[in-house]
Amino acid sequence: MLLPELIGYLGSVFIAVSLWMTNIRKLRLLNMTGAGMLAVYGLIIQAYPVLFLNAFNVCVNIFFLRQISKKQDYFTLLPLPEVKTAYLEKFLIFYQKDIKKYFPEFSWEELHQPNCFFVLRNLIPVGLFIYETKETEIIDIKLDYVIPDYRDFKNASFTYSTKKEELKREGFTTFVVQTSVKEHQAYLKRIGFTQDHQEATLFRREI
Repeated sequence: MLLPELIGYLGSVFIAVSLWMTNIRKLRLLNMTGAGMLAVYGLIIQAYPVLFLNAFNVCVNIFFLRQISKKQDYFTLLPLPEVKTAYLEKFLIFYQKDIKKYFPEFSWEELHQPNCFFVLRNLIPVGLFIYETKETEIIDIKLDYVIPDYRDFKNASFTYSTKKEELKREGFTTFVVQTSVKEHQAYLKRIGFTQDHQEATLFRREI
């Protein structure tokens, strides 16, 4: 296969994959990458309509990515009671399959004294955080779930920074999470958790 053809095929693959993205930022990044490759392909083979169309596509994606980066979201936390409210139950049912993908061991019925809150982003409930206190200084995270359209790490940054001072005042020093899910482990490392050297499924982060 010649190099121009390879570039063209790869560009087409990137654009096709981007259409499956639920996260709008990832969609535009992949779409822009694919369009850029197709623009190069069009230039190499002197197919100028292909070049101009995909160059325009790149510019459009750059414009909207800049708009996304400039957008200021309003975050807040909504504490929940220990009991399962009607909305919480509907939320857990609606996202049950996706929650099980990242938190296969999670079960509301097995919780003892859960502390729960929704993460609101522009007043939309985009995340659910559930933890229990372990011993006297440990926050044992049972669920740190974000709905698919909002997985850009802004929620985690807000949640952990906002709860930090409150939990410190209460005497807590460490977040802990148990997980064997590779995607979840990668997320934890990305937001500052450290994997235990002896127990690979155990992650910690100082509060």
